[in-house]
Amino acid sequence: MPDLVALRLPAGQAFVDALERIWDAGDAALVVDPRLPAPAVDALIAATSPASIQDDAGRRRLPGGTPVEEGDALVMATSGTTGGAKGVVLTHHALRASALATSRRIGVDPARDRWVACLPLAHVGGLSVVVRARITGTPVTVFDHFDADLVEQEARAGATLVSLVATALRRVDASGYRSVLLGGAAPPETLPANVVTTYGMTETGSGVVYDGRALDGVDIAIGDGRLGAPGEILLRGPMLLRTYRNGTDPKRGGGWLPTGDAGALGPDGLLTVHGRMAEVIVTGAEKVWPVTVERALARHPSVADVAVWKRPDPEWGERVVAWVVPADPAHPPALGPLRSIVGETVSPWAAPKELVIVDTLPRTAGGKVRRTALA
Repeated sequence: MPDLVALRLPAGQAFVDALERIWDAGDAALVVDPRLPAPAVDALIAATSPASIQDDAGRRRLPGGTPVEEGDALVMATSGTTGGAKGVVLTHHALRASALATSRRIGVDPARDRWVACLPLAHVGGLSVVVRARITGTPVTVFDHFDADLVEQEARAGATLVSLVATALRRVDASGYRSVLLGGAAPPETLPANVVTTYGMTETGSGVVYDGRALDGVDIAIGDGRLGAPGEILLRGPMLLRTYRNGTDPKRGGGWLPTGDAGALGPDGLLTVHGRMAEVIVTGAEKVWPVTVERALARHPSVADVAVWKRPDPEWGERVVAWVVPADPAHPPALGPLRSIVGETVSPWAAPKELVIVDTLPRTAGGKVRRTALA
């Protein structure tokens, strides 16, 4: 049976070539973030049981090793924002379905377009750029790290397509690209015309909903308590994972994947994502979605970056708290104006009752806030 090979190399052509060799041999690749410290790598290896590892020192066998099934292509670690990372098994069939559906939606022409891959390849949002370029025969330039100047230079040199997260988009002038795919954290409220917002996760092999509309072949449903929790986003399509590496399959009857995200479908079929169901704040019996409050606070000119989470409250049960990176550290915003902007645009009970000024926010490589790391 095919082996699982742990691939721990910096992003770049050497990584792409090594991935090709693994696939040519009929094996699957576990993509290991080269930035991880040794204990974290050891934990990932123990959880996913690859047969060998390839890094800068070459390729060597590992003790044990559990085979993969024929057709398996990748094992990707989830971002770990809700706990320990899980190994998501994606097949070649799923990768192809994702690459073709995404490329059709944004009209990729291999003769005219060129991708820039500048996000970490250990995350599906970064690696999917390389995979779809390979499958469609579209040229791609792979960076070993995000560099705003290099991203802008590539656009001037003829690159037309790039995938970014919100944090990166704020740091770069991406107006030179024909299309910018934006994933990871919730998008800003106001976006340039060339930006396409995407919704998806590791289990869906990258984004499967573009600007609120499902890609071809993808179905969206909202849970009603029988299939998925009430209000939960459910997804179905050929690009979904086969299983987790531990053998558990999160899909329900009919192939539906419960996402753990809350959302709603409008009369026009557009999907609105409220946020992680586990992250809802219940204050005085009212539900508050952190992402909605963050979007409101981000409008304030004194706010450079913001995250919203909760703290216990003796009166309200939980209180809404805003962690803010000020645009000018010498003149941080006050709580009053921030409460006003939320109360006037979201709801009075969603207004933060506490403000914490910080230098930076804890985020994953995909740009998502690690709310459990806020203190």
